[in-house]
Amino acid sequence: MKKAFTLVLALILSLALLASCGNSSEPAQDETQDGGAAAQNVTLRVAASPTPHAEILNSVKEALAAEGVTLEVVEFTDYVQPNLATENGDVDANYFQHGPYLDNFNTENNTHLVSVAAIHYEPFGIYAGKTASLDEIPDGAQIAVPNDATNEARALLLLEANGIITLKEGVGLEATKLDIAENPHNVEIIEIEAAQLARSLADVDFAAINVNYALQAGLKVKDALVTEDKTSEAAETYANILVVKEGNENNEAVQKLIKALTSEEARKFIEDTYAGEVVPMF
Repeated sequence: MKKAFTLVLALILSLALLASCGNSSEPAQDETQDGGAAAQNVTLRVAASPTPHAEILNSVKEALAAEGVTLEVVEFTDYVQPNLATENGDVDANYFQHGPYLDNFNTENNTHLVSVAAIHYEPFGIYAGKTASLDEIPDGAQIAVPNDATNEARALLLLEANGIITLKEGVGLEATKLDIAENPHNVEIIEIEAAQLARSLADVDFAAINVNYALQAGLKVKDALVTEDKTSEAAETYANILVVKEGNENNEAVQKLIKALTSEEARKFIEDTYAGEVVPMF
């Protein structure tokens, strides 16, 4: 009896030892065909305007997947929430804005966002509403412009370049409608949220519209009465940029995204898809 009890006890101890080996706290690793540990996949969340930014991002998803990065594009239709989401960590990066807007946003909101790459430039244009031509501008014409500081200045500078108004000397990218020095046509500047400008065309004589919002409304750059010169300083100043929170500039997945967005494949996609309405900056 004692011998039988000893054998049973030994069997129980052996089973317990086998169970403890099977429940090891060490995480299991998937292995590749060559026997090495499989690379871990990283998800990168990027906020973007639907057109063209999200479209450009979606075009590089496959290339990033081959580098072990799953790109998740989160679309926004305004210019505020993408930056707030990047600041608070809801997304890892954003792609929708240019440098002057980012600088102004950081100052006004005490955010800590930085540009890591210039990707493309969108020619800013003035589009016809109730009046078909700038040559026929009526006295007291209403002209809609973006209501955010940097894009409003951009619109006013374009109006000045085309002889509609004259701004105070030296105001540059800080110009507002209060800085109009000469207004021979007595135009009324109507400040409207950028995403709503295309919808305002039926109610105003002209509207100065960012290309991404023009494209969303079915407008083309060729439809604009005037646009910024593509070889001008504006092309560099207003290049659309990839943005992260300060401290994340060297994040490996972000660096892979930069490489993908500035590749020859990305250049070809932009040039073939937008035919000059979106211009690569690399």
